[in-house]
Amino acid sequence: MKREPAMKKATKKAIKKAALGMLIVATAFTAPAPAAARAAVKSSQGISWQNEVFTKALYKKTEKIGLGTGGGTVVQDQQTVKKAYRLLADMQLKQNQKAPGAPKEGYVQVTLYLAGGKTKRYQFAGKRMYSAKKTYTIVKNSPLGKLNKIFQAASQEETKGVSRIATASYPKDAPYPDEADYRKSNGEIDYGKYETAYDAWWEDIHARRSITGYADNLDGFLTQSAQQFLTVEGNENRVYSPLNVYMALGMLAELCGGDSRQQILDLLGSKDIASLRRQSSGLWNAQYRNDKAVTSILASSLWLNDSVNFVQPTLDTLAKDYYASAYQGAMGSAELDQALQGWLNEQTGGLLKNQASDIKLDPNTVLALATTLYYRAKWHDEFLKENTKQELFHADVNDVPCDFMHKERADKTYYQGNLFSAVSESLEGSGDMWFLLPNEGLTVGQLLKDSQAMEFLMCPGREGWERQKRCLVNLSVPKFDVSSQFDLGEGLQALGVRDVFDYNVSDFSPMTKDPYPIYLDKASHAGRVKVDETGVVAAAYTVLMMNAGAAMPPEEVIDFVLDRPFLFAVTGSDGLPLFVGVVNHP
Repeated sequence: MKREPAMKKATKKAIKKAALGMLIVATAFTAPAPAAARAAVKSSQGISWQNEVFTKALYKKTEKIGLGTGGGTVVQDQQTVKKAYRLLADMQLKQNQKAPGAPKEGYVQVTLYLAGGKTKRYQFAGKRMYSAKKTYTIVKNSPLGKLNKIFQAASQEETKGVSRIATASYPKDAPYPDEADYRKSNGEIDYGKYETAYDAWWEDIHARRSITGYADNLDGFLTQSAQQFLTVEGNENRVYSPLNVYMALGMLAELCGGDSRQQILDLLGSKDIASLRRQSSGLWNAQYRNDKAVTSILASSLWLNDSVNFVQPTLDTLAKDYYASAYQGAMGSAELDQALQGWLNEQTGGLLKNQASDIKLDPNTVLALATTLYYRAKWHDEFLKENTKQELFHADVNDVPCDFMHKERADKTYYQGNLFSAVSESLEGSGDMWFLLPNEGLTVGQLLKDSQAMEFLMCPGREGWERQKRCLVNLSVPKFDVSSQFDLGEGLQALGVRDVFDYNVSDFSPMTKDPYPIYLDKASHAGRVKVDETGVVAAAYTVLMMNAGAAMPPEEVIDFVLDRPFLFAVTGSDGLPLFVGVVNHP
């Protein structure tokens, strides 16, 4: 079998702790309901209620149903809702008396949207269904296959004035194997089948790691854009996803021509549009992971004015090379606004729901372009919750009490620069999270202006860093949940992308042949990163609107305490920065 021993050891450890992903809590369990309560009850609606969960009373309250990792693909046509609910009601369920361990990844969520704004969520994984407090085994009539077909059919139809006119097709990852799925009737694990599944998963990961060329000439964009967009006034936090913005600008370049396109190509470090196309596709595929071990998904979409004639080959190119689906509807309508906001929420796991609610399409908008990045991974070696305790974080303005996670005498590589020191924490099956602490008396603003610090923060290949040593580190990291939302327009113009903002000189001829004076009116970016004892979950979106080794550890011990403003970066397995940010206050 082709695998790394460390990976195998880490994988077995991860299996015991369950996989990664959306957190589901299933703690309270009661005895199964009497058989009579589960008996089929016919209604005048033609639905049979075979279980005590999806009842007639609940059906009467259900206005629409969502399906997906976040339950975000929503149908609200009542005939479609009825079809979907019928499948849920037809399940035969047996309530479990003992928790089998709620999944944290690799599940499908069904969301019922009830009258009055309430929601009920149910997670499906294999032959099990999880509600907020109970766990069930699906004895008969699992609904997922048929539900999928219903939702796929509904997404192709024009619903409430929004139609899909181009569809991106995502690759299918080999799933991260779970020992529980290979348990035989006698309780023993069939390790032969498990090892075969593990090899398939590892070969898939290895194939992605073998993709080359996509990181060429990215250093300039990564460093310049991070300096531009992380520099803030005052003590606000800031989260920026350079790869998310890269994909948005790549798509924008496809929609432009002439100098408008060239300015974007120059910023992104691409010699021509064909090179950008290849690089964007390679970058997307290298970062994509949705295999029950790591979630890392870059998603893209276009939102088109239904009164404008668009160039179909351009839309096809965006679907193929940028994995962008395209939707069309009436600009300024509540339906299209809700569809865009729902798409953003679905693709970011609901992490940026408040920010997405601010996104509105103007009636004069010709096209809106949206990209997202959703990421979730566990620490390779989790922080123990019993070691977490409240301490003071020394912010610029005042001291802030917050919970600090601790690891004592951790064997790490400790890095030093002229103005900073740094360590990293490994993420299971993925990259690392890097922490850069300014030297005493310096600020994160000074680090952002320092070329050495920015090179370290943004560029892969830190192995050859001159000032590094192995030592035992007493690591203290504040738990934090930081987010930001900001406009990209001024910063992009400062970085040389100017013509698209001026309708007198902008060239959007690859997008439409209609004689509109089109320009880039709004460019918004939002990001959020959450860090706790278990791991990291993060999301970002960009919306552009076009208007009209195992050696013995050393003895040296270093205290690395992040108790004042610092920089961070979350990298993929290739070392490229997925998210970077400033924590001025946790």
